[in-house]
Amino acid sequence: MDSALTRQGDAEAKGYDKVFAFVRQQLISGQMKAGDRLVPERELATRLGVGRPVIREVLRALAAIGVIEIRHGYGSVVRRPDFAELGDLFTMMLAQQDEVVEDVMEARIAIERQAIRLACARATSADLAALGEALRRVEKTVNDPQAGGEADFAFHAALIAAAHSPTLASLHAAIAVLLKRSHFERRKRITRLSDIDTYLIEHHRELLAAVVARDADTADRLLVQHFQIGSDYQRRAATEQ
Repeated sequence: MDSALTRQGDAEAKGYDKVFAFVRQQLISGQMKAGDRLVPERELATRLGVGRPVIREVLRALAAIGVIEIRHGYGSVVRRPDFAELGDLFTMMLAQQDEVVEDVMEARIAIERQAIRLACARATSADLAALGEALRRVEKTVNDPQAGGEADFAFHAALIAAAHSPTLASLHAAIAVLLKRSHFERRKRITRLSDIDTYLIEHHRELLAAVVARDADTADRLLVQHFQIGSDYQRRAATEQ
C-alpha cells in the first residue's frame, strides 16, 4: 500500500513538473503573451498525458504568483507582469539573507549607472520635470530621515523612469522594497553629520544637470562619485557614534 502511494505521488510530481515546464516554455518563447488564453484544461491534460487535477494545481500556483488569471467559465489568461507583486515575493526571499540591504546596493549601482546613461539620451521634458520635482523634495526634507529617504528614493526612481528601459524598470521594481529600506537606514545614520546638506542637495543637483545637458560620461562619473561619497559618509557616521 505504501509503495503504491509513493508511486502515485512520484507520478503526480512528475506530471506537475511536466505541465509547469510546458507553460513556462510557452511564456519564455513568446508563444503566449499577456491577454492570451491558455490551452483548455481538457486539451492540455490529453496533450501532456496528465490528469486534470494536476493541471488545476499548476494553474492555481501560477495564478498565486500573478502569472495567469483564472476566469471561471472562460479559462486561464496570461496576465501582464506586475513587478510590484513579483517584487514582494523576491523581497521575501532576499530578506532571508544576511547583509541583504548592502548587497542590494551593489545591484542598485549597476542598474542606475546604465539607467542614467540611457536617461541622458532618452529623457523627455516630462522626465526632466519629474526629476526637478524630486530634487525639490530632496531639498525640503534634508533633515528628516523618513521623508528624506523617501525623497531620495523618488529622485533615483525618476532616473530609472527617464531611461525608458522596461527591463531596468522591472529589475528596479523587483527590489524597490529593499531599496526604500536602504534609503531610510542609510539616511538615518548620516543625517546628523554637519556637512551632509552639501552632499544631499548639491550632488543631486549636479546629477540632474548632467542629465539635462545630455552628458552621459559626466553623469556616470558623478553617479559613481555619488555612491562613493555616500559610502564614505556611512563609515564616518559609524566612527562618530
